[in-house]
Amino acid sequence: MCKIEWIYSPVYGSKTHDRFRQDTVLKNYPLYCPKCKHETLIEVKNLQITVITEPMRLAL
Repeated sequence: MCKIEWIYSPVYGSKTHDRFRQDTVLKNYPLYCPKCKHETLIEVKNLQITVITEPMRLAL
């Protein structure tokens, strides 16, 4: 049986609607928090969540 965990918002710390298993691999996943209404890009591998920070793009 695989271990299943909830994904918590890295901004507010509240539980999101998403869960992941021990064998889940996510890249550039847009995680949305319904409580703080904030979207964050994350990566998940081996039950480790990494927040992706991208440089801001300037409109030309």
